[in-house]
Amino acid sequence: MTYQNYSLKQLQQIDAAHHLHPFTDHRELREVGSRIITRANGPFIYDSEGAEILDGMAGLWCVNVGYGRDELAEAAYAQMKELPYYNSFFKCSTPTPVLLSQKLAEIAPKNVSQVFYGSSGSEANDTALRLVRHYWVLEGKPEKNRIISRKMAYHGSTVAGTSLGGMDAMHKQLGGAVPNIVHVMMPYAYELALPGESDHDFGLRAAGAVEVAILEAGANKVAAFIGEPVMGAGGVKIPPVSYWPEVQRICRKYDVLLMLDEVITGYGRTGEWFAAQTLGIEPDTITTAKALTSGYQPLSALLVGDRIASTLVEKGGEFNHGYTYSGHPVACAVALKNLEIIEREELVDRVRNDTGPYFAKALQERIAGHDLVGEVRSIGLMGAIEIVKDKATKERFLPAGSAAVTVRDHAIAHGMMLRATGDTMILSPPLIWTRDTIDMACERISKALDLAQADLRKR
Repeated sequence: MTYQNYSLKQLQQIDAAHHLHPFTDHRELREVGSRIITRANGPFIYDSEGAEILDGMAGLWCVNVGYGRDELAEAAYAQMKELPYYNSFFKCSTPTPVLLSQKLAEIAPKNVSQVFYGSSGSEANDTALRLVRHYWVLEGKPEKNRIISRKMAYHGSTVAGTSLGGMDAMHKQLGGAVPNIVHVMMPYAYELALPGESDHDFGLRAAGAVEVAILEAGANKVAAFIGEPVMGAGGVKIPPVSYWPEVQRICRKYDVLLMLDEVITGYGRTGEWFAAQTLGIEPDTITTAKALTSGYQPLSALLVGDRIASTLVEKGGEFNHGYTYSGHPVACAVALKNLEIIEREELVDRVRNDTGPYFAKALQERIAGHDLVGEVRSIGLMGAIEIVKDKATKERFLPAGSAAVTVRDHAIAHGMMLRATGDTMILSPPLIWTRDTIDMACERISKALDLAQADLRKR
C-alpha cells in the first residue's frame, strides 16, 4: 500500500490537515497526533510502529469473526467482478440481498421475517423511526407518533439517531431534535437503585417509568418504545432480569410497538444470534449492523416483524424512504459469508457455553477486587468495569471520566485496547477470543489498573 511510503509523522500531519474524526476534540487530537493502525490479524491490531494490541472492542463492537479473514475479502472480490453495484429501487433486486434476507429470517426471533437494508446502525434507526410512524398512519392512527426512549441510550449520530438517543451532550450540539421523542430512566442499578432495593424491584421500577411516560402522553399518542437490550455505548448497562418482561407487558397492555436496537448485541454477542433470544424479548423491529459483516463492509439490516410488514403489504402505498446503497450486493455477499463463518465455527455456541461464562468468571475473580473497581458486569462477550475512588461509597474521581481515561491510556500503552465511557471501562471483543485470550486481557487490564492507581494517587 502507498502508506508505506510515508512516515508516522507525515501521516499524522496529513491526517491533521484534512481528516475530521468522529466524536473527537480536534484541537486535542492535533496536539498529540493520531495512532495509525496499519494492519490486523485474528484478535490483534498493529500500529504503524509495529506495536501489537489485543483488541478488546472488536474494532467498534463489530469485528466478531476477527481480522484477516481471506474468505470475506474473496467474497467481496467475486461479487465486485460479477456485479459491483445495482440498486433496489425501480422494482429491482440483486441476488445477494435476496439470499441474505432469507438467512436473516431463519436466524431472527419468531415472527420477524422482513428486512430493510442501509449502510449503518444510524441509518437503520432512522428507518425504524420512519417505518413505525408510517405503520400507525396506515392503521388510521397518525396521532400515535410519540417514541419513548431512555436517558444515556445510544441509537446513532444522525439527526434522528441522536434524537432517539438519550445523550445530553449530543442533544445540545444538535440544537433541535426530532419532535415527539421522550426519554425515561435507564435500568442502571449500580447508580440508580435505592438503598436496600433488590435488583428485581429496581428492574420493575425502571420498567415502570415507561408506563408512566405512556400514561402522561396518553396511550393513543404513543407509537413505540425503543431500547438496546443491553445499553452499549452508554456503558454496557445490563438490566435486571425483571426489566424486559415488564417492559414487554406494558407495551402490549397499551398497544405500543417494541423497537429493539441490536446494532451492538446482534449476531452472537450475547450467546444467541440476537439478544432478544437471550432475554426472551418479542420485538416488532430490530435494528442491526456492525457484526452483520464483522465490519468488513458497511451494512445495516432493519428486521421487521410480521405485524408491521403485513400492514405495509395489505394497506399498500409507497414507503417514501430508502438509500442509494440499500441492499448493496457486495456488502450483502460479505454478510452471507460472515454468517456462514459464524455458523461453521460455532461462535455463538462458544460464547454461550464456554467463553462467555469464562469471561464473566475471570472479570469477577481477577478484576473486581481491585481498589479502583466498584463493579464488574458482563453478558456473553460484553463487559463493563466501573472505576471508582471509593468502593464502599461509589464515589468517583473528579473531573468525571478522567480516571477511566487514565486506565484506558495505560491499557493501550501495554497492548490492550479498551474504551472509556464516562467512568466505565467497556469491552466487546471478537467472538474468536479463547480462554487464553481472556487470560491475556485480564493480565493487561490488571496492569493498567495498577499503573492508573499510582497516577491517580500522585494527583
